[in-house]
Amino acid sequence: MTVGLIILGIIVLLAIIIVGIFNKLAKQKVMVEEASSDIETFLKQRYDMIPNLVEIVKGYAKHEKETFEKITEMRAKAMGTESFAEKAKIEDQISGAISKIFAVAENYPELKANTNFLDLQGTLKELEDGIQKSRRYYNGSVRDFNQMIVVFPTNIIANILKFKAFPFFEASEEEQKNVEIKF
Repeated sequence: MTVGLIILGIIVLLAIIIVGIFNKLAKQKVMVEEASSDIETFLKQRYDMIPNLVEIVKGYAKHEKETFEKITEMRAKAMGTESFAEKAKIEDQISGAISKIFAVAENYPELKANTNFLDLQGTLKELEDGIQKSRRYYNGSVRDFNQMIVVFPTNIIANILKFKAFPFFEASEEEQKNVEIKF
């Protein structure tokens, strides 16, 4: 009878540990998904603003047509992409294209003075800052989750329940290059 109670106690204890580990993994997975959703929300806002930016600048810089078409194509491609890795790659290109549009604007003093352009530029800067913060939060959540699924004893439960590591949001090769400053 005593041996049976001990075995039952061990089984109950193991069940409690397994449930606790599962709950921690599930909560952390939800945090990663929430962080990913935050990035998506900011990106959607940026996608919505890109046509406005292109139209305002297009009126002043007609010979920059190729740049405008490229950013519009990238926007459409990013909105239709489901893969996180592919979306991250396109987003890096969009960020570069937006920077290029702002650089083009430097050549047009009347555009730089346009209040609609200035408002849009300020809003896009705020969105870019929000995207950057969301990416950091996402990477922190991914780090915590990925650590949990490789550390004993949670790795055993994670493998049994098929929890998989999430990818980090990483800077593109272009963003990692040193900035050249020439005098």
